[in-house]
Amino acid sequence: MSSNRANVNFTRDKLFDLAGRVALVTGGGSGIGLMATQALVANGAKVYITGRTGEKLDRVVEQYSQGSDSIIPLTCDVGDKAQIAKLVKEISSREACLCILINNAGISSKTVSTESGSAEEMKKNLFDTESAQFSDWTETYNTNVAQIYFMTAAFLPLLQKSTERHPGWSATVINISSISGMVKSAQHHFAYNASKGAAIHLNRILASEIAHQGLKVRVNSIAPGVFPSEMTANDSGDDQKSHIPKEKYAKVPAERPGKDEDMAQAVLFFAVNQYLNGQTLAVDGGYTIMAGL
Repeated sequence: MSSNRANVNFTRDKLFDLAGRVALVTGGGSGIGLMATQALVANGAKVYITGRTGEKLDRVVEQYSQGSDSIIPLTCDVGDKAQIAKLVKEISSREACLCILINNAGISSKTVSTESGSAEEMKKNLFDTESAQFSDWTETYNTNVAQIYFMTAAFLPLLQKSTERHPGWSATVINISSISGMVKSAQHHFAYNASKGAAIHLNRILASEIAHQGLKVRVNSIAPGVFPSEMTANDSGDDQKSHIPKEKYAKVPAERPGKDEDMAQAVLFFAVNQYLNGQTLAVDGGYTIMAGL
């Protein structure tokens, strides 16, 4: 049977082809950042990864590169404006443009108990406890919200150059938020959930403001449910991967935590779909259905 050339642009190789594209993934040493890195590299992109631990980034290069310079590690704390500026300068010296920016770096906050039998007990849990500190909120917001703003703003010129260099392509920013910013429950970490809610709103603000200035840079957000990472599993193996027992999430409609492939498919969709802008998508196995937003 002869192939129909009219369908060639609808093949997976065409739809998700990232050959010649340059990407940057923050927090690319493990968890969702590593999942995103693998998805981009496997489909032809050249990926810069950042993190605060150089050894962790080097292990990613050793285990997941596809050819020389397919993954390039750069140590950087994206919670520091000076280091962001240095990162922009470094990548600008190596690349003519940046096609994909994934703001994935994030931290959790300290936990507090919400279960209480009186207003006095709830006040004690939320205010008097040692873990309830302004510094925890400030640090959480600095990493989970402010760095998205500063990273996106700093890389705008390099992102716009990608749109100008590649006809039919618009550069993209993909912010990794969380369903914790969508659900009404504090889940015992108020600062984290509030920061992720702020990140989701910031995503829409950035998309709107950038579009209104006539720049062709798309800004979207993926809100993951529970995926294996050092944040959710508290550790990772020699392959930089983490594991969460499936049984723990039997009440989620999918009856399991997210898999690497689930996140990879979402990342590729957000990267290549040129008609997607200003959106947040929950990739959560149906968790938010059960949570009752």
